[in-house]
Amino acid sequence: MFKNMEVLDAIRLNFSEQGLMMLNITIAFIMFGVALDIKPAQFKELIKNPKPAIVGILSQWLLLPALTFLLILAIRPSQAVALGMLLVASCPGGNISNFISSLAKANVALSVSMTAFSTLACIILTPLNFAFWGGLYAASSPLLVPIKIDPLQMIQTVAILLGLPVLLGMAFAWKYPNTTKRILKGVRLASLFIFIGFIIGSFAANYEHFLNYIGYVFIIVLLHNGLGLLGGYSFARIFKLVQNNCRTISIETGIQNSGLGLVLIFNPKIFDPSLQLGGMAFIAAWWGIWHILSGMSLAWFWNRRPLRLN
Repeated sequence: MFKNMEVLDAIRLNFSEQGLMMLNITIAFIMFGVALDIKPAQFKELIKNPKPAIVGILSQWLLLPALTFLLILAIRPSQAVALGMLLVASCPGGNISNFISSLAKANVALSVSMTAFSTLACIILTPLNFAFWGGLYAASSPLLVPIKIDPLQMIQTVAILLGLPVLLGMAFAWKYPNTTKRILKGVRLASLFIFIGFIIGSFAANYEHFLNYIGYVFIIVLLHNGLGLLGGYSFARIFKLVQNNCRTISIETGIQNSGLGLVLIFNPKIFDPSLQLGGMAFIAAWWGIWHILSGMSLAWFWNRRPLRLN
């Protein structure tokens, strides 16, 4: 099954600039809602105790790419699919991870800090990881190209999608604490339904492709995402972190900004459009849908389980 995936490489997925803009607006709204429940004291604690953040960064930027490489060696997919998996693993954490962490009774301040750091660090670490691990697996592939990420664009992404909504949310909660208590649940529910709507819209725009080819990538993304979630949690437990930090690191490792992966794949200055990129794009696109479903399911499970103090 995994050895006959070249059929994916020739397909083209439907993603518009309008859809990307709607995704950005949705993420900004979700980040505002998440920030309503963040207290400045949480960040002070991270400065006093940086160990969880360091473990989380190592998990995301070293452990996940290594686990991805081992999975590729085990299943031997087409080169395009393999490089798509490595590209996703080389992307920073997804912004939805902060929302999922809040639902999972995890450490939201740690989640926001890790997402901010990884998004900035991806300017260097995304090209480095993709080149290193991709070179080990398929050094001669024409798809293995240098990735150049615009630092100003990345800083703008952090400021608009993460920094500004978080600052506005925290400021609103500080200025209007009583109002915040009344609207917090409603904002969270609205965020959830908006994201579900985006998932349905993305699925509908590519319905035929998903219907015809989902069997090729479903198991791969399931295994890949599962390795990230389980690997992140286990890695944190090895360093004896408390459970809410283990949950956060699991989520940050398993929820990747595959949207950035799609942006890179569809950028003609990075990947030649004449190449067959369908396998790479399909992996990134389905990951973007699946990690929300798996993350929300995991958050639902953890939300109903009490936090242990050790």
